[in-house]
Amino acid sequence: MDMEKIEKAKKGDSQSFYELITERKELLYKTAYLYVKNEQDALDIVGETVYHAYRSIAKLKHPEYFTTWLVKILINQALQALKKSRPSWPLLTERDMAGLEAGLAVEDKLDLFEAVDRLNEPYKTVIILKYLHDLPNSQIAEILDAPVGTVKTHLHRALKKLKAYIGGKPNHEF
Repeated sequence: MDMEKIEKAKKGDSQSFYELITERKELLYKTAYLYVKNEQDALDIVGETVYHAYRSIAKLKHPEYFTTWLVKILINQALQALKKSRPSWPLLTERDMAGLEAGLAVEDKLDLFEAVDRLNEPYKTVIILKYLHDLPNSQIAEILDAPVGTVKTHLHRALKKLKAYIGGKPNHEF
C-alpha cells in the first residue's frame, strides 16, 4: 500500500504525499526533538523536512527506502539548525530515551541520558537511530551516506564511550 502511495507522490499526487507524511509525523517529530530539545524548533525542522521532501520526491530513486530517505533529510535539517543555534547538544530527557533505558535503575538512567547527550556527532546519531528507532545498520548507513562498516565502527566506539562514562569516568569528554 505504501509503495502505491509513494509512486503516486513521486508523480505529483499531493494527497498521497500528505498521507505518507501523516503516517510518519510522530517519528519525524521525536527524532527532531531529540536533537533540538525544543518543541517549536522540532516543529520547524519537521516543516523544513516536509518541504524539502515534497520538492525532491520525484528524484527518489528507491521508493522502498522512503522512510530512510525522509529521516536522512530530517537529520540533515536538525544538524543544520544546531550548527546555526548552539555549539553543544542539549541534555536528553527521560521520556526521549525510553528505548535505551529499559531495565535500568533511575540513577543509571540519568547517567545514560547524560552520557548519550555528551557523545560527539556522529556517535550520538548512530545511537539514536540504532536504539531509539531500532534501525538496522544498513538503514543507518543509508541515512548517513556511510558504509555499513563505518556505522559499525561508530556504534562500537559510541558504546565503548558510554560504558566508560557510566563505568565511573564522568569527567571523560567524548
